[in-house]
Amino acid sequence: MKQWIRSEIQALSAYHVPDPGDWIKLDAMENPYHWPEPLQQEWLDSVGSVEINRYPDPAARELSLQISQEMGVPDGCEIVLGNGSDELIQMLLMAVAESGRTVLAPEPTFVMYKMITSFVGMDFVGIPLDSNFNLDMDALVKAIEQYQPAVVFLAYPNNPTGNLWSADDIRKILHVAPGFVVVDEAYHVFAEESFMGHIPEHENLLVMRTVSKMGLAGLRLGLMAGDPKWIREINKVRLPYNINVLTQHAASFILQHSSVLHSQAEQLRHNRDDLLEKMAVIKYIEQVYPSQANFILFRVAPGCADKLFKEIKDRGVLIKNMSPAGGALADCLRVTVSTAEENGKFMDALKAGLAAI
Repeated sequence: MKQWIRSEIQALSAYHVPDPGDWIKLDAMENPYHWPEPLQQEWLDSVGSVEINRYPDPAARELSLQISQEMGVPDGCEIVLGNGSDELIQMLLMAVAESGRTVLAPEPTFVMYKMITSFVGMDFVGIPLDSNFNLDMDALVKAIEQYQPAVVFLAYPNNPTGNLWSADDIRKILHVAPGFVVVDEAYHVFAEESFMGHIPEHENLLVMRTVSKMGLAGLRLGLMAGDPKWIREINKVRLPYNINVLTQHAASFILQHSSVLHSQAEQLRHNRDDLLEKMAVIKYIEQVYPSQANFILFRVAPGCADKLFKEIKDRGVLIKNMSPAGGALADCLRVTVSTAEENGKFMDALKAGLAAI
C-alpha cells in the first residue's frame, strides 16, 4: 500500500510538538497570562447559551466584522478566517497550486510555508538571510525574477529570528513579485508595525494575522485580508464550518474586551526588553538577537547548544533548540518571553546551565 502515498509526503517528517510535562513551557510563543477572574466567569456564564447541537455560521459573519474592526482591515478589503494561520496558508496554496509553480520565502522562517508547499505538490525555494538575519535583497530579487513565484511569504516580524525587515524592502518585493506577497503579521501585537493599511495600494498584497499570540492560542483562529476578488477565490477552497461555534463565541466575546489582551501584550513587550537587557550581559552567550516579537533567539558557543538545552530542561524550563535545523541556526536556542517570575527562572536555569557546560 505504500506506493499510494506520494513520495513527497513520505520524504517529510511530521510536525513535532514535544510533551511539555511539568516544565515551565517557554518553547511555543504562548501568552502566559490568564484573563481576570471576573472576565473568566462572565465568559463561562455565557458559554451555556452556545448551541453546540447546531452547525456554526459558515461565514462567521459577526466574528468577521468584529475581527476586521479590531485588526484595522481597510474599507473595501475582505477577510477569510482560518483554523489558525496554518489553514490560511494551506487554503492559499491550494488555490494557486499547479505543477511547476513555485513558492518562495527567505530562510530561516516559519516552517509551515515549506511544509504546506510540499503538501500541495509545488516547489519551494528558500533564499538565505544574511549574517544578521536581514533580507538579502539582491538574492531575493534575482530569485523572484528567475522562479516567478506564485506566492512569496514574508513573516513580519520573522520567526524564529524575531526581527522586522525593512518596510522599503518589502515594498520593493511587492513591486517585483509577479504573484501574491503574503505579509504574515502573527506577532503584530508585539511589533506594532503593519502592512494592513497598505493593502489598497498593492493588488498582490495579502496580510495574515492571528489571535494566537494575543493570548488565544487555544482557539486556533487567524485571518487573511486582501483585495475582495482574491479573498473570494481563496474562500472557495475553505472547508465548510471551519470555525466552530465555541471558537466563534469565545473570540467574539473576548474581542469585546480586547483592552485586556492589549494590556497583556504591553506587559510582555516590557518583559521582553528587560529579558533582552539581562541576557545581553551574560558573557558566555555569543549573541542575543534583537526581537520585536514575544521570543528571543540567542547563539551560544559552537557545539554547546544541545548541551545547554538539556541543562536548562533538567532545571525545569523547556525552551526551543533551533540548532538541529543547521545552517544559520546552528548553535542557536529560542526562548519565549513570559511573566517576570518565569523569565527569572529561565535566567537562573540559563546561568546554571552555562556554568555546567
